[in-house]
Amino acid sequence: MAMFCIHKCLLCGLRSQILQQRSMSVYSSVYRMNEDDIKGKLQQLPGGSIDLQKDQNGIATLVINHPERMNAFSGTMMLDFRDRVEELEHWTNGKGLILRGADNTFCSGSDLRAVKAISNPEDGLRMCMFMQNTMTRLLRLPLISVALVQGKALGGGAEVATACDFRLVTSGSEIRFVHKLMGLVPGWGGATRLIKLIGYRNALKLLSSAQHVDPETGLKIGLVDEILASSDQDSCLEEAQNWLNQYVKGSSQVVRAIKNVVVSGRELSQEESLKNEKSIFGTLWGSPANLKALTQGIKHK
Repeated sequence: MAMFCIHKCLLCGLRSQILQQRSMSVYSSVYRMNEDDIKGKLQQLPGGSIDLQKDQNGIATLVINHPERMNAFSGTMMLDFRDRVEELEHWTNGKGLILRGADNTFCSGSDLRAVKAISNPEDGLRMCMFMQNTMTRLLRLPLISVALVQGKALGGGAEVATACDFRLVTSGSEIRFVHKLMGLVPGWGGATRLIKLIGYRNALKLLSSAQHVDPETGLKIGLVDEILASSDQDSCLEEAQNWLNQYVKGSSQVVRAIKNVVVSGRELSQEESLKNEKSIFGTLWGSPANLKALTQGIKHK
């Protein structure tokens, strides 16, 4: 009983600390960003939705739903996306996430109507910071996340795909960082994440050429993790779920812990990452999942 109480206290304390760090704005301390400064303007730019479904098996599906605009983000969709990510941060039973677009298209970035409505530099910067914060929180979720890319992932849509742990694509799909053609660079954190995914030289090539990245090229440079055999919407979702299942089998506590130690290893200094790894290990040693494995006498071959 005492051991259980110790584990419970460790787990509650660690979960509170991780939640606080995960939801912290990237810019809150440096630029003192107040998200309310841009929320009001985004709310005035309606269209589309971000739809979330959470299954009992611990896998959620997040859908970018604005097919009449190739699933481009309106202002209200940016707000919805942030709210859905926050909801997933508090989903304690979750293990995996599939992010996809509606109607066989992933996402074409920002809705140009919204871009024109907030075209002054000050609002553009605030929108950039708002979306960077949201994408960073998505990447830090304790869920193993997969971007399911059907059709086109353009501009900001390509950036959204980099905010997931893995990218699965269908035949004929395309990832393209078109920012240069718009006189821009990525603003939602996509360039920073892209460099970590495929390296400096490959990232520079993609951003400076705005080239089309087909599934085979994406697989070759490490941007894509798997090319799915299916192309229609329902079949490729089922295939993505089966692909993800190999990584989210078992205890949600263990899966979430693995994601958290990997995130801290990527983002923290080695000393801080080691401390975090030790703390997370402490919540699992002697836990129900650990004791069950010992009782079953699992052998490694």
